[in-house]
Amino acid sequence: MPKRGAVDPGEVREAVTAVREWLDDAQHRPARPEMAKAVRLSLRTLEQVAPGNTVEVRVPPFAAVQCVEGPRHTRGTPPNVVETDARTWLLLATGRLTWSEAVADGLLTASGSRSDVSRWLPIVRVESS
Repeated sequence: MPKRGAVDPGEVREAVTAVREWLDDAQHRPARPEMAKAVRLSLRTLEQVAPGNTVEVRVPPFAAVQCVEGPRHTRGTPPNVVETDARTWLLLATGRLTWSEAVADGLLTASGSRSDVSRWLPIVRVESS
């Protein structure tokens, strides 16, 4: 599979800004295409800043990326998997939620010894509304 092009930080910031009200208050759910764009671009940013194939980060139903240097995963279920919902991922990506808070509150699952991607978070800064 060919490598994707670099993600424009301005485009990521714009996509996440479009869903900022939802990050501030879960009652303000954005349209699905806005949510999907923010998730996909922020995950691709993680893929860029932490290149590799050791950890798979999944945010169903929108996207999954492989990242973090180390042993390459090739078949079956990866040994290092992070899975969460879109809002939790975007809260982590913007620094509004810490990794330890998300784990303690059961907002994500992280399996495998290399699954902690907190050192690369936050990956985008967006001001509160």
